[in-house]
Amino acid sequence: MHFNPYGGLAAELAAELVNAGRDLSPSRLLDLLREFDYKPLGAVSAEQAATLTGWARRLDEVFGEPDIDRQTDLVNALLADAAAQPYISRHDGRPPHLHFANEHDPVDRRLRAYTAAGLAHAVCQDGGRLGRCDRHDCAIVYVDTSRNGRRRFCSTRCANRVHVADHRSRHTIGTTPGDVAGPTA
Repeated sequence: MHFNPYGGLAAELAAELVNAGRDLSPSRLLDLLREFDYKPLGAVSAEQAATLTGWARRLDEVFGEPDIDRQTDLVNALLADAAAQPYISRHDGRPPHLHFANEHDPVDRRLRAYTAAGLAHAVCQDGGRLGRCDRHDCAIVYVDTSRNGRRRFCSTRCANRVHVADHRSRHTIGTTPGDVAGPTA
């Protein structure tokens, strides 16, 4: 059994909502929910997608926040606005599992409660696990599920770009074209 103590799928879905950014059209949102095996119970309207786009901007503030008190306040505000009412559900042949809003509520309400609860779990375990890529022009957020909790980048690609740039800057400082010895004749 895979167990992620850092907010689980709910925190990871929160990160994906943030990373989807302004592209939370109803179809993109449905695709994202399917990836996480989250049942939307019907179509997603343009209004619900717009609501969740605004919600994603609020979720974004939590990731990479170094001040645990501020991070806690941000998540508490999300929880208050989501008005979560947890209960155990058994639907679609699934084993008992926790829901944070009534399963028949509109998808935007359920998703807000679910992602707020996921971030709350993550902050209570280790808020430093809610990260933001260290590459200066990358806005990707992530949930650090690594063993040592020292993740700094969203992907190997971003890490490589930063490390190559650092390497190049160290080895080109003070070098002029005449400093490189060419073949001698």
